[in-house]
Amino acid sequence: MRNAVIIPICTLLSLVGIFGLYLWQIGTGQKSLNHLPSTLINKPAPRFNLPPINRGGKGFSTKMLRGNVSLVNIWASWCIPCRVEHPYLMKLAQDGFSIYGINYKDDPKNANTFLKVLGNPYRAVGADHSGLTSIDWGVYGYPETFIVDSNGYIRYRHVGPLSETDLSNTIQPILKRLEN
Repeated sequence: MRNAVIIPICTLLSLVGIFGLYLWQIGTGQKSLNHLPSTLINKPAPRFNLPPINRGGKGFSTKMLRGNVSLVNIWASWCIPCRVEHPYLMKLAQDGFSIYGINYKDDPKNANTFLKVLGNPYRAVGADHSGLTSIDWGVYGYPETFIVDSNGYIRYRHVGPLSETDLSNTIQPILKRLEN
């Protein structure tokens, strides 16, 4: 009977300790919720060939990632954090960086309105109607952004909306390093 009480209490205390340590590391800047590990880092980008979000538009495929350093941004018009990060994508595009979009399970009309109202930073946008391409990229939250080198290898993953700090401290330095 005594073990029936002690074991659950010890288990609970252990979990609280692990969770507390993780929160402490986030609070002190040792860990970030935006930089989560990915099994795809330093591996080729998944193979895909997505149709455009609108007729007559340009779709997006793996072969477009060869030859230049690129950002791949997975987004949707219904995603509020995607709206928050959009000005930063526009800034990167204005600075000459190649940005491609994967539009996740979105109504094409809404996706087009989103880009017309907020601006279009993407060289091409593919419509991931089924969500399978996003799964292949390991995406589980929106937005997510990946940096892909000129050989088509994923070099960095950012989970959540980009911020000015992310651009200046992480994204732009990585892009510039890979371009040289």
